[in-house]
Amino acid sequence: MGAEHERQAQGTGIARDPQERRPARGLEVAQVRGVLAERVVVSTLLDPYLPLKALASYSGLSVRKLRDLLEDPTHPIPTYRPCGKILVRRSEFDTWMAAFRHHGRRDVDAIVSDVLRAL
Repeated sequence: MGAEHERQAQGTGIARDPQERRPARGLEVAQVRGVLAERVVVSTLLDPYLPLKALASYSGLSVRKLRDLLEDPTHPIPTYRPCGKILVRRSEFDTWMAAFRHHGRRDVDAIVSDVLRAL
């Protein structure tokens, strides 16, 4: 690398090793402890622990309903309880909620046809 380019790259976090992958279309890629920033996932900021009030706002369910679902004997919401405070990780709630996805009602004629065909 030329001295001029080296001076420009200093302090910017741009990878200077010619063997490293270069950013596409001239985009700068910063390094974080030797890992390209485009590959770093900051999970706690994107996947926070939510108290019940924030979870109620996020989910559209009431705090009372969420409390009932925490104690559901067959499919309780996964929680964390540090010092008695109830926290739910957003990604775990999303996974839990996906089990309740409703795909709509099948056409009654199609159901009858399937049953008659099976006879």
